[in-house]
Amino acid sequence: MSPLAALFPDGDYRFHLTLRRGEPADFFRPRDRSGRVCTERARWLVENPERYAALRPEDEPLLQEVAEMAERDWQVRRATTVRGLGETLEPDFLLLSPDETGAFRLRGGALCFPTGWALEEKIGHTLDFIHGVVPGLNSALASPIQQFLGKLKPGVAFLRDNWGITANGELNQHPARALPPPTLPVALDRLWLRVEHQALVALPRTGGVLFGIRIALHRLDEVAKEPAAREGLRRALTSMPAEVAAYKRLDAVRDAVVALL
Repeated sequence: MSPLAALFPDGDYRFHLTLRRGEPADFFRPRDRSGRVCTERARWLVENPERYAALRPEDEPLLQEVAEMAERDWQVRRATTVRGLGETLEPDFLLLSPDETGAFRLRGGALCFPTGWALEEKIGHTLDFIHGVVPGLNSALASPIQQFLGKLKPGVAFLRDNWGITANGELNQHPARALPPPTLPVALDRLWLRVEHQALVALPRTGGVLFGIRIALHRLDEVAKEPAAREGLRRALTSMPAEVAAYKRLDAVRDAVVALL
């Protein structure tokens, strides 16, 4: 099965915590030989550092542990600030750790290429709070996510993927940019499948979790050339609950995209 087809499991659309094992270095090590990804990251971090990078002083040990790991294992130069590491790593990264109740909270990170949410609004909140805006996600996955994070072991990356459809090929979809959603009329060569490739890595010294996100963009007319991916996307869109389609800003165009597929 191709990587694109694997994004769409058999059956109707549903939230699922499907994870596969990988190597942290394979996910976080530099891949972009052109340097364009880090150049764009630096642009956003210089333009508005408070919007794209944040870390409370008491959570500096999480950053220090990741920075040491990056220098030692990922061929990345040593960084001493969250902004510095954000300019150096290609993936976005978020830092999580449990509070006194065991609930994992977002402590900081560098999120230059967000998919429609604002880092600065979520710092310090629990995952249940952060995921609460996604219809049905907490009821389906809140408990499995909490249990998984609490048992995460060091030395391995657990990988998963998330997808949506956008009306542009922009990496940075911060809500402050007010980029428009897909609208009618639609054409497959003017829509993009936006994939978040995600990695979860345990931080043994601090007890925290590193959450990495790499964005990949695939124009829908190219996706449609793969029969299995085309059918998987068509089935997922057709069976997606209406409230989820609205959250993903697809409700106005879903039927038209399905018809084109």
